[in-house]
This record gives sequence, structure tokens and C-alpha cells, in this order.
Amino acid sequence: MESVTETPGLTLRTPEGRPYLFDPGALCLELLPTGGPGLLARYEVLHEPADLVRWAARSRLPGGLDLAVSASELADARALRDALHRLAADRAHGRGLAACDLDVVNARAAREPLVARIDVGAGVGAVRAWAPGATGDQLLSTVARDAIDLFTGPYARRIRECGSHDCSLLFVDTSRPGRRRWCAMERCGNRNKARAHRARRSGSVAKGKS
Repeated sequence: MESVTETPGLTLRTPEGRPYLFDPGALCLELLPTGGPGLLARYEVLHEPADLVRWAARSRLPGGLDLAVSASELADARALRDALHRLAADRAHGRGLAACDLDVVNARAAREPLVARIDVGAGVGAVRAWAPGATGDQLLSTVARDAIDLFTGPYARRIRECGSHDCSLLFVDTSRPGRRRWCAMERCGNRNKARAHRARRSGSVAKGKS
């Protein structure tokens, strides 16, 4: 998984290895493609603390994060991610949110978050940075607080699952019209458009033969 600096989002890869840009629309949802509960465990990429450090560097968090992650914090990250995955899926499908998953998010959010600071930028400008010595615990608190903002904010009803039958990526639709259906047009959107086009052509051919 690679970050894209010019455009928010993550560069993921199809099963065939082709890269595509996926923007889940929120920091907390960027954590979900790293794995998940149940059958999604086969996609696990957070195997060691360095993997979480790499995820943070590739996320939409501003750069320059001096982060150290312990083995126990890595386990906490997977637990938070799995809870967020269940909550986002429940929200996307209009189901009630499980109290046990909310407890996981609230417990992480109650801890100290990452500490932002201002550093000198190019020329006379300034850039947003992070206080040195950040911990995995602080990172997870920041992710959990982002989730609280999302689930209680104006976009809570726009959390969706990709409309493709074979894709379970979750995102928040931040587009003005609120009609986003696919994880990415260059992957599922185009595939489903091509499938619909073939179905229409097949129907036209069948009618022509009748």
C-alpha cells in the first residue's frame, strides 16, 4: 500500500497487481484496508510494529511524524481497526452499532492523542508538524477521535460499502451530490460499467434474433 501526496487516498492493488487510488474520505477509514475481522483477516498487513509506522506515514496525516510503536500497541491497532470495520459496515447497511465496538473506540479516544505543532516552512511560511516522540497509543487515540467525529457528524449517513458485489471496501461519500457508489471508478466503477454494457449488448443481440 502506497500513499499519494497530491491527492488524498491510498494506492491499493487489485488481485492481478494493478494499482488504483482509493480515497475512503476519513483517517479512521484509511485503517480498514490493512485487514479486518473474520474472513478479512486474510488481507492482514499489520504483522509487526514497523507496519503500523509505515501505515501512518502513508495515511492522510501530515508528514514528519516521529513514531515508535510497541508490540502491544500493534495488537491494540488491530483491535481498534476490527471494531471500526464492524461499526462502519453496520452504519453503511443501516444496522445498529454494537456497544462493545463503541466501547473500543471510546476507550482509545480517551487517551492522549498526537500533539500537533507549527514548524518553520519554506520562505516565511509555516507547516503543521508533530511533537517528537509520538507513540502508537497516541496515534490510535487520534484515529479513534477521528472516528467519533465521523460517526457523530454530518457525514455519518454517507458511510457506504462499495456497490460492487465482490468488493467490501468502506468509505464516506464526501462528494457534493452524495452519489458515490464505488470504492474507485478506475476499479469497481469501470468494471461494473463494462459489465452493464455487455449485458445491454447481449440483450440487444437476443432481441434481434427473436
